[in-house]
Amino acid sequence: MTKFTTRPDIRGTFGVVTSTHWIASAVGMSILEKGGNAFDAAVATGLVLQVVEPHLNGPAGDLPAVFHSVASGDGVVAAQGPAPAAATIEHYRAQGIELIPGSGLLSTVVPGAFDGWMLMLRDEGTMTLREVMTPAVDYARDGHPMLPRVADQIAGLAEYFAAEWPSAAEVWVPDGNAPHAHALFRNPGLAHTYQRLIESGEAAGDDRIAQIDAARGEWAEGFVAKAIFDYLETAEVHDVSERRNRAVLAPSDMATWRAAIEPPTQYTYHGWTLSKTGPWGQGPVLLQSLAILKHFDLGAMDPLGDEFVHTVIEAMKLSYADREAYYGDPDQSEIPMEHLLSDAYNAERAKLIGADASTEQRPGRVPGFEHQADAYIARAARDFGVSDVGAQEPTMAHLTDRKGDTVHLDVIDRWGNCVAATPSGGWLQSNPVIPGLGFPLNSRAQMFWLEEGLPTSLAPGRRPRTTLTPTLAVHEDGTRLVFGTPGGDQQDQWQLIWFLRYVHHGMGMQEGMDSPLFHTMHFQGSFYPRAVKPAEMMIEPAIGEACIDALRARGHKVTVAGDWTVGRLTAARRTPDGALTAAATPRLMQAYAVGR
Repeated sequence: MTKFTTRPDIRGTFGVVTSTHWIASAVGMSILEKGGNAFDAAVATGLVLQVVEPHLNGPAGDLPAVFHSVASGDGVVAAQGPAPAAATIEHYRAQGIELIPGSGLLSTVVPGAFDGWMLMLRDEGTMTLREVMTPAVDYARDGHPMLPRVADQIAGLAEYFAAEWPSAAEVWVPDGNAPHAHALFRNPGLAHTYQRLIESGEAAGDDRIAQIDAARGEWAEGFVAKAIFDYLETAEVHDVSERRNRAVLAPSDMATWRAAIEPPTQYTYHGWTLSKTGPWGQGPVLLQSLAILKHFDLGAMDPLGDEFVHTVIEAMKLSYADREAYYGDPDQSEIPMEHLLSDAYNAERAKLIGADASTEQRPGRVPGFEHQADAYIARAARDFGVSDVGAQEPTMAHLTDRKGDTVHLDVIDRWGNCVAATPSGGWLQSNPVIPGLGFPLNSRAQMFWLEEGLPTSLAPGRRPRTTLTPTLAVHEDGTRLVFGTPGGDQQDQWQLIWFLRYVHHGMGMQEGMDSPLFHTMHFQGSFYPRAVKPAEMMIEPAIGEACIDALRARGHKVTVAGDWTVGRLTAARRTPDGALTAAATPRLMQAYAVGR
């Protein structure tokens, strides 16, 4: 029987690019057409996403990318900036802060995204700064059609920007006029910043690598850093704490930090070896979910039935409880990752899944780390019933009901290089725009706890445990997949569901994205105000009333989402014969896959 999908699987042999915005995908494909490789295309795509989706990511945000390089193998671009040297629990407590705000200067860590893109370009790319940065400059200078969601976001914040964040009003509400949906929108400040970085790089000479390193230096210690710290010298910014706070970020924090390439965290499941970030991201939670689910015959379950949904939801509750108890920056804390991914441990975790929905927070008891499990259970009990306004991603939720989010891209070239990246942070709603630069700082420090002794406790130089989590999967036959999605705590949930249906039920790439998605909100949320919603889940109505009723009969507190509102997945694949396939979600009518 023919399976109809909202879009075709995009197929070819030359190259494929898929991202959360059609303009960015087209730009990435244009780079491949000009002879660039997947890394060149990913950088160009990522920089354009900063321009066309400024409510979802920016230059001063965060960047994890997982990749396969024909030349150097598998790796992770770790461009998550750490907490500043002055970011101590004592300092925040002295300000009367008990929970780090979801916006404003107290929530700012070292900007990471731009340096991460430059590191990828330098070490794995082939093109020059000018070649990959010019599309972003052009769209920022000449304009791009404003997404309705961005226009709505800005409209909801326009009055607040004018009153509290005037530098943001100058950029996002020029001349006091909020942008209209689909009207051309320009950000000349960002265009000027990127053009000056190109020129600063070229002043270093003709060598491509020297140019990139010079641009990185200008960002961290040159004119970009100077503009940031000239602003921060006197800035006191109103945030969701309803107070005005000053930053703790200092020039030495930016000058001494650079992005790095790390080995991935890996797990093998039914012939697929999946690569994720380390536990400074939530990536291993997908691996833990697989380690639990391999004890169930998922292939025998209806992928749209209540047994499948229930089993996957319960596995995710367990793995996410471990995320909250044990994950953190492995450079500063001992993370028992080997134990958390071990067969024996997850066999016991799987036994906890019964026929009914669990209502308790159940992190595992890892020997020597039991105090962390106890601390999580206590936090979750304390924060049960907290308002979940803005919990999916940080936003000025007390002023507007519009949520922030993230972007994603996947690229595979004709040589077999593969990239999946999930940039985020530095949203237009996270902080005022730095005067003259055209972009705001990030708000990622809100992931930290102001409690001592945890791997997620605020500490100088520590990376926040983020939700950003691209995926690379390699089958034993040589097939490679790169995939991911925006969505905060939901990112690894939606990816897991798509991957399981692909592996166990033979769903095509686009078919899996078109299928109804679901997620649990049972565990503690990662974003301010860190809500806990035991046994609660959300599911799209296309799953059917019978499934929804059966889930409720099992004890799940089911919220039925609007049609086509859950998930923003994209994915790309390369088989050993060189055939390429790509797909993108139809939800929000933005994401697009292109290729030939």
